[in-house]
Order: sequence, then structure tokens, then C-alpha cells
Amino acid sequence: MERELPDVQADQPSVTVGLSQVGVRNVKKLVKIARPNDRPIVLNAAFDVFVDLPRWRKGADMSRNMQVIDEILEDAVREETYRVEDVCGDAAERLLSKHDYTTKATVTMEAEYFIRESTPESGFDTQSTTQITATATATEEGTSEEIGVEVIGMTVCPCSQGMMADRAHSVLTDLGVAETTIESFLDQVPQAGHAQRGRAKLAIESDGAPEVDFREMIDVARDAMSARIYNLAKRPDEDHMTQHAHENAKFVEDCVRSMAEGVVNAFPDLSDEAVVTMAQTNEESIHQHDAYACQRVTMGKLRKAIIQGALDD
Repeated sequence: MERELPDVQADQPSVTVGLSQVGVRNVKKLVKIARPNDRPIVLNAAFDVFVDLPRWRKGADMSRNMQVIDEILEDAVREETYRVEDVCGDAAERLLSKHDYTTKATVTMEAEYFIRESTPESGFDTQSTTQITATATATEEGTSEEIGVEVIGMTVCPCSQGMMADRAHSVLTDLGVAETTIESFLDQVPQAGHAQRGRAKLAIESDGAPEVDFREMIDVARDAMSARIYNLAKRPDEDHMTQHAHENAKFVEDCVRSMAEGVVNAFPDLSDEAVVTMAQTNEESIHQHDAYACQRVTMGKLRKAIIQGALDD
């Protein structure tokens, strides 16, 4: 006769304090995302899985959590899944149903996504990496899902560029160059400005209809900065990136506003209730600190802001 093992997790703890998140982190799985008329996207993903814990229970059922995650993610690999966030949503809902003591289950996924592309001038094949995140939270009221991306690009400071343009104007004037020629030169040749690596984060929380393609989100985030960057860059590509970035100098605030405009243009069918989070970090090249800007807003307010210029908070 098999001996029944004690369920120590169900005991009452000596300190009766509830916990908002208990679970496991960094569970590695391959996730296959199907695409119509194209080969699937395979992500090497890491999952965090949490439930809340009432004050009267000593511990969560870690082995049960792992079993649910394994079942859900193995199904995701075997069967067609079209939305990354649905994998997290399914897992969160099953976690909630299998734990009678919890009121909230959260599943978060992070994965590195590779983009195959060509360099802008030389046309060489190269690959760039981006980060994909997905989060789902399940409660008795329903399940919320969010898909997000993080990309790296280049920004140029308009303030330092303006000072360098003023210096160039002064030098050219002292050399006797005509004003019309100076203006024409400065118009055609953008002046130096201190450049930095930028990190753009874009996340959209919605009800899942219509589908939000994270690859479109990547394009929106990359194009919100002064210039895209590439792993492989021959001299013509370096010239292209430098020229384009200095023609498109942006403050960290400008990047978030450009991202906002890009979201409105790229996702016209998103509901007004969808929540959009846009954040930009510029790793400053002439300061020890980084510059940061962020906005979290509903799609309805964002559309109003872009169309009417009326978003203040």
C-alpha cells in the first residue's frame, strides 16, 4: 500500500501574512507561433509563473505549478498558436482553476526574437535581435493580456546639434561665406550632435481582438528613434545611419511621442480601451546618467492626442 505523503504546504504558517506573488521563475521552453502561409516563429522563451497566497497557507504547490506550465507550453509547441500572449493567458487561467486558495495567477514570458534584414546601403544580409515580452493575469473577473517589445536604436541630441550648427555658422561667417550659402550648407549637411544608444519599449494590453502583431510593434519602436542600427555595417551603411540620425535628431521625449504617433497609425482597429505603454531610455554619451521618458495611456486618449493634440496626462 502506497504511503500518503503529508501536504506541508497546506499547513498554517507561524507568521500569518499573505503574499502577492509566489511561484517559479526562468522556466525555459520552446514556443512555436504559427503564421498563415509562412513557417512558424520559434522562440526560446523563459517563463515566470506566480499565484497569490493567502495568509493562512504555508506555501504554494510548486510541483503543481510546474506541471501546469509544462502541459500548457508543450501544447503550445505541438499545436498552432497565433498570439504569444495567448500562451501566457491559457497558462494563467489553468493555474487559477487548479488552485482553490488563490485569487490571481500571473504568467510572464520573455524571449529573444531575431530579425533577418538587409543593411540599408550595401544590401548585405544581417540579423538583429529584439526582446519580446508577454504577460497575462487571470482573476475571477477575467484575464488581461499584454504583448511588448524592446528594441535598440540610435538617437542624436537636438540641443547639442543646434549649438554645433551655431558654431559652424559663426566660423563660416568669419571666413566670408555668403549668408545664403551658409544657410544652404547647413540645410543640406546636418551638424554634429552627441549621439547615444536608445532603448525603446512598447507594450499593448488589449482584449485580443483584433490581433496585435509584435513584428509591427518592433517596426514602430525602431522607427521612433533617430535611426535604426544594424549588427553588420559597411562604410556606406555607417554613413547612411549617421546621416539619417543627424537629419532626425530627437530628444528622449520626442521618441515617445513618435512612438505614440506610430501606434495610432499602425493599429487603427485597436479598441479605445486598449492600454498602451511607451517608454524610451537614452544611454547618454556625455553624461553619467541616462535620459528617460514614458507614457501609459488608453488607445482612445492616444488617438485624441494625435488627432487633436489634447493629451496632458
